[in-house]
Amino acid sequence: MTRLPQIGARELIRFLKAQGFIEDRQSGSHLTLAHPEKNIFVTIPVHTACDIGRGLALRILKDAGFSADDYLRLR
Repeated sequence: MTRLPQIGARELIRFLKAQGFIEDRQSGSHLTLAHPEKNIFVTIPVHTACDIGRGLALRILKDAGFSADDYLRLR
C-alpha cells in the first residue's frame, strides 16, 4: 500500500474535478462535489493554508471511488 502525501483541499478538488466531479454546493468552509453519472457526493473541508489530514484524504478518495494508488497514478 502506498503512503499518501499531505495534500491540500484545492489539490484534492482539482484531482476530483479532473475525474468528472462538479461543484454541487458549499456550506461555510465545506464544499460538496458530485459525480453526475455515478451519483456520488463527497464533502471536502476547505480551510486556507491547512492540509487535509491523511486519514481524511484517504476517506474522501475512498468515498469517491479511488485509492491512494489511483490518486498518485492519475494526478
